[in-house]
Amino acid sequence: MIDRAGLAEFLRHRRESLQPEDVGLPRGQRRRTTGLRREEVATLCHLSADYYGRLERERGPHPSERLIASIAQGLHLSLDERDHLFRLAGHHPPLRGSTSEHIGPGLLRIFDRLADSPAEILTELGETLRQTPLGVALTGDSTRYTGPARSIAYRWFTDPATRALYHPGDHERLSRVFASGARGMATLRGPGSRAARLADRLLAESPEFAALWGEHQVGVGLDEVKRFVHPDLGMLELSCQRLIDPDQGHSLLVYTASPGSESHERLRLLAALVPS
Repeated sequence: MIDRAGLAEFLRHRRESLQPEDVGLPRGQRRRTTGLRREEVATLCHLSADYYGRLERERGPHPSERLIASIAQGLHLSLDERDHLFRLAGHHPPLRGSTSEHIGPGLLRIFDRLADSPAEILTELGETLRQTPLGVALTGDSTRYTGPARSIAYRWFTDPATRALYHPGDHERLSRVFASGARGMATLRGPGSRAARLADRLLAESPEFAALWGEHQVGVGLDEVKRFVHPDLGMLELSCQRLIDPDQGHSLLVYTASPGSESHERLRLLAALVPS
């Protein structure tokens, strides 16, 4: 059963404890509100300001699990806080671990400060959960996919458009990286897991994946430098730095270019393509 008073109080407390810079928002001038405004939280949670306001006033319909998950992410809640929010809303908390898509607040705080760099947060199956605007400008919106296509490994072996984003000279290496990663995750998570089901689907749909799978390679890692092919700017050689959240199995990837290089200049031009 929903605890409307407890839910409203918890939401207000969390909203008032956050500052704009905590969630990647500009502070602006003449700010008198303690913490975030309701409108700002609603935007972060992908809700209407009216709906969010009714929750804080102990009104409105019973929020769904998906909506509560969106609020938990927008408010940068820890896993314990997320679970508490679910219980206040009358729902069972989602499972933790490798299948969870709730991004930890620490990783989000870092991500929110990377507006001037291409960056993305991925699950262990290569599903993009967040991208910076510059990340979208570099590779397109990778969060739009559904089903198995959410995984870049699946798209790599089934969608030629995904390969077109990378330099042709790197394709053979990347195929081995994705096949090796798929085998490692399927073994780690075990039969019947999402990782195992993804591998089974690729075995059925991609002869190339099946051939690489048969080689039993594991531990084939990505090169630090990735060569992207942008339709307007050409090739960008970018260093890839990875930060891993061990609790959730999520990875934050940040792409940078060497100062003074041609790719550094192209990265500057890429920023100009981001809508203001």
